Amino acid sequence: MNDDYVAGLRTRLGLPGIIDIHTHFMPEPVMRKVWDYFDSAGPLIGRAWPIEYRDEEQVRLKTLRGFGVRAFTSMVYPHKPDMAAWLNSWTADFAARTPDCLHTATFYPEPGAGEYVRAALDGGTRVFKVHVQVGQFDPGDPLLDEVWGLIQEAGVPVVIHCGSGPTPGKFTGPGPIRALLRRFPRLRLIIAHLGAPEYTEFLDIAAEHDAVLLDTTMNFTDFFESADPFPASEYPRLRDFGDRILFGSDFPNIPYPYGHALHALERLNLGDDWLRRVCHDNAARVFGLGQPSPHPGKTSPVSSD
Repeated sequence: MNDDYVAGLRTRLGLPGIIDIHTHFMPEPVMRKVWDYFDSAGPLIGRAWPIEYRDEEQVRLKTLRGFGVRAFTSMVYPHKPDMAAWLNSWTADFAARTPDCLHTATFYPEPGAGEYVRAALDGGTRVFKVHVQVGQFDPGDPLLDEVWGLIQEAGVPVVIHCGSGPTPGKFTGPGPIRALLRRFPRLRLIIAHLGAPEYTEFLDIAAEHDAVLLDTTMNFTDFFESADPFPASEYPRLRDFGDRILFGSDFPNIPYPYGHALHALERLNLGDDWLRRVCHDNAARVFGLGQPSPHPGKTSPVSSD
């Protein structure tokens, strides 16, 4: 799908723009290492994964804005101790010089995590990113008790990669998240990738916890469907959770054009109103980014094709 498709979709839906809650902007040395890992098809990836938008930072920003994205994130994630605070310093600076980026932060189970998370909240962080698979830690680690308590009280969303895709880890899957939510039931978790491949289990968690949201990152694309297909039997629940699903792309680390992620959602045939909410209105509400798109429309019948 080319740029004309994205522009046409925005026009047809009457969207003031797209809000993409799952994009990666990182310190350049970190981004290069991430790309090297993808190039090697490392063990957490398991297959060839060519990066579509391998450009320097300003080019990537221009590209994303060119798609009509009006707000996005700078998802970072530590894989070891003594890294998160440094990443948070970088993302704070990036947000200060990039007004359309939602100030993003991260954390890791380590002494002092509560201190730098409190500083991030005081500094205006609007969303956190946690990658259980890459970090290889239990989200219920006691070293994170203070962190979760602070975030719960602040009501700041946390995009958390906790599903077992593309390869399972020791602490991935719904079990650790259920245990976490038993202790911190008001957390505003945003389950990345709809919890792939444990889609049903994470939809169940969302049904049990009103504060839990989900993002569509890479879901329904040809690339994802070939490995972790979303069950057609759950399409009705996608419609039912239409107010709690947010669009994410994983830009720039995707192996296909940006527009394909949006076309993959459109071809679900869940209706224009559903698309408006997922691509803009839900995130606008969650992050306080202004009014809903101007054409409410009606949701079309669910298709299981």
